[in-house]
Amino acid sequence: MNTPTILVAEDDENLRFVIQDNLSLRGYDVVTAENGELALELFKESASDLCIFDVMMPKLDGFGLAQKVREINQNVPIIFLTAKGLMEDRLHGFKMGGDDYITKPFSIEELIFRIEVFLKRPLIQNPSSQESIYKTVNLEFLPGQLKILTKSETISLSYKEAELLEMFFKNQGQVLKREDILMKIWGTDDYYKGRSLDVFISKVRKILLADPTLEIQTAHGIGFKFVRH
Repeated sequence: MNTPTILVAEDDENLRFVIQDNLSLRGYDVVTAENGELALELFKESASDLCIFDVMMPKLDGFGLAQKVREINQNVPIIFLTAKGLMEDRLHGFKMGGDDYITKPFSIEELIFRIEVFLKRPLIQNPSSQESIYKTVNLEFLPGQLKILTKSETISLSYKEAELLEMFFKNQGQVLKREDILMKIWGTDDYYKGRSLDVFISKVRKILLADPTLEIQTAHGIGFKFVRH
């Protein structure tokens, strides 16, 4: 198995060194940048398996960097690091294509745990193996390949979008509680992750516009229900 490569964009030299040193000790290849523009060039030059972006950086901030990375690659996991704890900033980060969000100060152990959650998924979801394929009237959903195939296009999904959508397909017709979704996909049901769930529900609903027979209904005060008409 190839050693995963992690791109770290952080303008704080000391924190950048601590992250690089700890990830290297755990066997990862680490590429670092002190600003967003350099990080974008490094991303274009070499394949990264995961990205860690500080939000407040010179030349190009983390949100702008994530948006440009998403134009190149829809699937690579992006974790934001930030001293900003406002809900608006967190939600904006998810809208820009982020998959997770860690507020400074944080422990290296927490960062490692979240990295490993993302990097283990491709090992479980191997496109070359027998995988689940969900077919509807107008589309095919291939969770292992992070793709939806329609009659006219291929839609790329992020890891969390694919996880959320697969959870709905596996439990169609049933009301899924918010806390159950959060624990399954985010590993916690705290308030901030609950708001990020709403962002991803909105994203998945837009994706499902490709098939008018599918709908995610809101069960107010409880959760969501995935139905086929």
